[in-house]
Amino acid sequence: MIVAHAIDAVRQAVKEARSQSLIIGLVPTMGALHAGHISLIRSARQEMGFVVVSIFVNPIQFAPTEDLERYPRPLTHDLEACEEHKVDLVFAPEAEKMYPPGFRTAVEVQELQDLLCGASRPGHFRGVATVVLKLFNIVQPDVAYFGQKDAQQARIIRQMVEDVNLPIRLRICPIVREPDGLALSSRNQYLNPGQRENARALYQTLEEVRKRVEKGERNARVLREILASRIAATPGAVLDYAAVVDADNLKPLARLKGEVLVALAVKFETTRLIDNIQLSVET
Repeated sequence: MIVAHAIDAVRQAVKEARSQSLIIGLVPTMGALHAGHISLIRSARQEMGFVVVSIFVNPIQFAPTEDLERYPRPLTHDLEACEEHKVDLVFAPEAEKMYPPGFRTAVEVQELQDLLCGASRPGHFRGVATVVLKLFNIVQPDVAYFGQKDAQQARIIRQMVEDVNLPIRLRICPIVREPDGLALSSRNQYLNPGQRENARALYQTLEEVRKRVEKGERNARVLREILASRIAATPGAVLDYAAVVDADNLKPLARLKGEVLVALAVKFETTRLIDNIQLSVET
């Protein structure tokens, strides 16, 4: 396994892989790899000839009040996990390599970036889109792998790929969950035992909404009220948003139809968790 910290080294390794007619897959991560990340790596390994994993805690997607400094960076563990799962190349740059002095460019996907998580984290998706486009330009993958847990991020990246005509296919892989339903996240480790127990409420609440829809509920307001009331009744949980939106434009629905995203963002003290389900709803 190659571990590269320099952009030129990545490009050279990818060039050599292409000379062997290998298809390139990229799994962008911020490290602290868990089973959710590993599921993306496994999918890439099964489908691609040459697998690249990027490990980079992207500073420009964090607000000054967020957890950049304490975000976990267990690089040795991450490299061991990548080697175990037969990754070909790990790109682990320093921030100064990605954003050298004088860096002035940003990528914005208007409207989509301002809703849901973007409303409470201004500038977050500008940072995400900027770093992902940089990674795409550095690695030039054929396929890039992302998780459905970050549904808004995946939608924004898909729009960016379409808008700037990148020859990259996106693979959005299912959410990986703990046995009790909690979506895997690097931030789960911040939860104390009581918070971890109560965090099960996110998925339980989403599943309650799914069942109501299966029984015929189509009023989005009713479903949002269920989301909000269940989280309000959860000890220590503070609701950021409860959303029932069109999965394509991410705008709130009055009545459910077509592809629907049901999403939650909840804080336990300083730890912010997100989760979602997608529903195909017949009118």
